Amino acid sequence: ALCTLAGKSVGIGDGKHQFHRVFLKYLNIFLYLFTFSLLACVFCRKNDDCPNKYGEKKTKEKWNLTVHYYCLLMSSGIWQRGKEEEGVYGFLIEDIRKEVNRASKLKCCVCKKNGASIGCVAPRCKRSYHFPCGLQRECIFQFTGNFASFCWDHRPVQIITSNNYRESLPCTICLEFIEPIPSYNVLRSPCCKNAWFHRDCLQVQAINAGVFFFRCTICNNSDIFQKEMLRMGIHIPEKDASWELEENAYQELLQHYERCDVRRCRCKEGRDYNAPDSKWEIKRCQCCGSSGTHLACSSLRSCEQNWECLECRGIIYNSGEFQKAKKHVLPNSNNVGITDCLLEESSPKLPRQSPGSQSKDLLRQGSKFRRNVSTLLIELGFQIKKKTKRLYINKANIWNSALDAFRNRNFNPSYAIEVAYVIENDNFGSEHPGSKQEFLSLLMQHLENSSLFEGSLSKNLSLNSQALKENLYYEAGKMLAISLVHGGPSPGFFSKTLFNCLVYGPENTQPILDDVSDFDVAQIIIRLNTATTVADLKSIINECYNYLELIGCLRLITTLSDKYMLVKDILGYHVIQRVHTPFESFKQGLKTLGVLEKIQAYPEAFCSILCHKPESLSAKILSELFTVHTLPDVKALGFWNSYLQAVEDGKSTTTMEDILIFATGCSSIPPAGFKPTPSIECLHVDFPVGNKCNNCLAIPITNTYKEFQENMDFTIRNTLRLEKEESSHYIGH
Repeated sequence: ALCTLAGKSVGIGDGKHQFHRVFLKYLNIFLYLFTFSLLACVFCRKNDDCPNKYGEKKTKEKWNLTVHYYCLLMSSGIWQRGKEEEGVYGFLIEDIRKEVNRASKLKCCVCKKNGASIGCVAPRCKRSYHFPCGLQRECIFQFTGNFASFCWDHRPVQIITSNNYRESLPCTICLEFIEPIPSYNVLRSPCCKNAWFHRDCLQVQAINAGVFFFRCTICNNSDIFQKEMLRMGIHIPEKDASWELEENAYQELLQHYERCDVRRCRCKEGRDYNAPDSKWEIKRCQCCGSSGTHLACSSLRSCEQNWECLECRGIIYNSGEFQKAKKHVLPNSNNVGITDCLLEESSPKLPRQSPGSQSKDLLRQGSKFRRNVSTLLIELGFQIKKKTKRLYINKANIWNSALDAFRNRNFNPSYAIEVAYVIENDNFGSEHPGSKQEFLSLLMQHLENSSLFEGSLSKNLSLNSQALKENLYYEAGKMLAISLVHGGPSPGFFSKTLFNCLVYGPENTQPILDDVSDFDVAQIIIRLNTATTVADLKSIINECYNYLELIGCLRLITTLSDKYMLVKDILGYHVIQRVHTPFESFKQGLKTLGVLEKIQAYPEAFCSILCHKPESLSAKILSELFTVHTLPDVKALGFWNSYLQAVEDGKSTTTMEDILIFATGCSSIPPAGFKPTPSIECLHVDFPVGNKCNNCLAIPITNTYKEFQENMDFTIRNTLRLEKEESSHYIGH
């Protein structure tokens, strides 16, 4: 046939050489097509090699046979009659050829080509299809039992009795947001109602984890979870996890680093000496595990205290946007720097690969610290149960009513919160529904301005004996934790020093002059810093002798550079040691719902909401924030967008924050987002209406933009003014 084809392509007078050249050309084309046909699956006729999608591709050159594992497994007319090593995965070659012959007479209802070896098992359903075509049309293939397959009309579905999810939730594997509605591509965990997955994410996870390690990512349940996933068409291979199959994959974890690496090792027995349950016990770096210290050499009281080596501490402090609080630069500090006194330098190590080097490489990449804070708070929010607890709040006395509610023995931080506003001394006992996020926003404003904290913008803990007696520091930490998890606003008032104490411990934090709110103490520090001679320095110390003696910071002065250590001692006492008891109490409260643990694990993410105020609102942000749920009035929506732009340009008496407060009760967007999502309605009303419980803003339908702006400005401005006057009136009484 090739000779005939080549003869037709060559003219009579072209000669033998031209004939051979054309013949070889057609021969190469034939060989390519022949090879391609050998590498294509005999069932689906596709040459794709995608194990996650079609299973392993197997070629048996002896029988000129290539199959996809899933195509073979799901074919309706073939059974595994041989042993695992016989034929292809236990399917005999003669059976495969018979099945291919059977399928060649069946037309695929998707691509309309022959070879459809898979049929829907639903009674009276005549649909047949190739495996890839079935995937394309979202058929379900069950890799268990009789390996049944279902077409798109008869496939099993997940049924949810009531769907209370109004917002997107993250896939608990890839953390990308998805709509929490069961579908072919979105599956819900049968054991954890708040756990949702992409189908593709689940399939990749199942292939990597295998039957022994594939389980719910939230509760680790395997039996119920695997049964449901098999029903919904997830293939769970009967193999060990991929990470368990690597040779000596965890060999380095069996080695323990036991050497003291601080610059001045105090142990007489040497750096390699390790005596458990004593001050000479070796404590490894909690980040990399490849550096160590004797407890006594780093002034650690017990092995339970956190300790990081110098290298890891530098990486943590400088990773990404997060920066540790900068030291206050003192005049003439060239000789002795505060940093030199803070951290011990590790000694030079032998040039060998340490057991924790891989961990340290991961730490350098900073991936752990770059997670989005909203995702972290949503993860913490998974603890919140459906059971609700109603809090009766007096807006005029927000602090005491919140204290009473949170201290109630029936209150559980993991219960969903409902708010009802009440009026003190109201004989009728009337109450009206309140906005949870407005309540939390008001509570955080009160907390920021309370006597528990000191400072102007960036605040540290104060020393208040009455608050200590009433355990208010613990309650403040608890309120902060509850607010963050339940959708409250960004606090934004922590100083970097307070934040670093919470994350790295007071012993690893150096305060700065800006942390001192006491005017007299600040003046003493400034005078010490600016002393130019030893005589001036001693004179200042004599003037402040009683104060320095009281706080235990008196020291012998021999050189001018001694002032830096003296300043360091004063700062350490006034900002950290003086408030040790309030700090420990506040820290315990912040452990509520696991918030402190998250902060310590992801400091960069939480620094952005604890130490910094939210970004200013803009017309674009508000326009994208509010969604339109009802059939909109095009003219009114145009007025709304023009109004937002006018407010941003300063052409209105209201601000962006006023609009958000009017609609939601919050002056900024909470880190975890609004629940429910803020929405807009266009109604035939004269003035706008804000429903803070539903975060809904009803805007008026007017004839002109001027009328629209006047009505919006008048209502928002006066509503907020009346609320402030009402609040101050109650407080005055």
